[in-house]
Amino acid sequence: MTVEQMYTSCLSEAAYFIASNGEAAVIDPLRDVDVYINKAADQGVKIKYIFETHFHADFVSGHLELAEKTGATIVYGPQTNAKFNFHMAKDGEDFAIGNLKLKALHTPGHTLESTSYLLYDESGNPYCVFTGDTLFVGDVGRPDLFSGNLSKEELAGYLYDSLQRKIKTLPDNVIVYPAHGPGSSCGKNLGPNTYSTIGEQKESNYALQEMTKEEFIKAVTDGLTTPPAYFPINARINKEGYSSMDEVMKRAMQPLDVTAFKQKVDDGAWILDTRNAGVFTEEFVPGSISIGLEGRFAEWAGSLLPFDQPLVLVTEPGKEEESAIRLSRVGIDNVQGYLDGGIAAWKAAGEDVDMIIDIEAEELAMDLPHDSKLDVIDVRKPSEFDAAHVKGAQNAPLDTLMDPMNVALIDTDTNLYVHCAGGYRSVIAASLLKRQGYHNLRNVLGGFGKIKELKNIPIVQPQQQKI
Repeated sequence: MTVEQMYTSCLSEAAYFIASNGEAAVIDPLRDVDVYINKAADQGVKIKYIFETHFHADFVSGHLELAEKTGATIVYGPQTNAKFNFHMAKDGEDFAIGNLKLKALHTPGHTLESTSYLLYDESGNPYCVFTGDTLFVGDVGRPDLFSGNLSKEELAGYLYDSLQRKIKTLPDNVIVYPAHGPGSSCGKNLGPNTYSTIGEQKESNYALQEMTKEEFIKAVTDGLTTPPAYFPINARINKEGYSSMDEVMKRAMQPLDVTAFKQKVDDGAWILDTRNAGVFTEEFVPGSISIGLEGRFAEWAGSLLPFDQPLVLVTEPGKEEESAIRLSRVGIDNVQGYLDGGIAAWKAAGEDVDMIIDIEAEELAMDLPHDSKLDVIDVRKPSEFDAAHVKGAQNAPLDTLMDPMNVALIDTDTNLYVHCAGGYRSVIAASLLKRQGYHNLRNVLGGFGKIKELKNIPIVQPQQQKI
């Protein structure tokens, strides 16, 4: 028996590969499915089923691609409505995978079709449960995503019943394998681990403690932040279908010389630079948007880039394919090619480059008392800003900076010192501001993590605000 978690940190996403006696199943696959096909070939097994726990909102699933390439059956839970062929599992229905049995447990709440899958080992004992977004380590799935006509309170009520009747009743030693880990926006505050046990979660997960349904609904719905803007788009794509990865990659992997690259831009393509943030600030093609592969690349691309917008890429040499694949994971399929030779080819052709000035936090500390035209722009989430921030700083969350109405609130005549928590988001923000005509920018290296270490930069914290 093989049960393998295949975790993708950029999306905080876990897919699973199960194999026994010549047969295999994949749970919640990513869109780039060759990894599952290759794994099956290496183990000499045939993929029989593709189990989906629900319509994912944070990534484009590989169910259609994998089914087409392997002939495997796509399985969703009860109350699923989709525009492709699939098997709708009944609550309690069993599926054979070699010598193993997998039982569908309809667990609505995160979405109406949400379904967990309980795996029994060769001896017929419950071994693990794949909970999708129904149960995370330390949290549960938020009930306000892609919920049709139901309110978040109504879905939370369904979630309470699912946890009480289907999840908490499982043996304590059953392993919990969720669809997401820390950093995911599909819950409020996921724990640091990517798997647990039923017993551990009954002890430590707030949502599995003894409480009334009304208390549960309040606990689960309080404090929900606005989900990333691309979530409903990805949920719709997963429900309705999408282009094949072969088509997407064929278009994206076109090498463009400088002349062809410039023509694409003249025709309306946006430039996405996926190089490391620290490299980007030193020199880049004017007008580029920076989203570095080293961070939560796909999530920020999905949150910031229009899905109908043609893109051309500037990458580190050899990172063109990775950039295009990771964009496709959130449904950004309109990549029209990449700059052949990267930034070096651009400069060799005599083209102009732009830059963003990086400064240390110490320089901000020196400039703050003496520059009357200095504004600190904090691009962290409102919750991060509220917890602690530089006195007088303006909060302009990164995910709002594609909206000209929000950007217009930033003064064009002041010197802007931009920071986030550690330095990744601030470079994205600075590139967006540059693209919209702001050039009096400084990127604070190390972000708030470095700023708060300095005693001569005044910091506002909640307890100080109440005085």
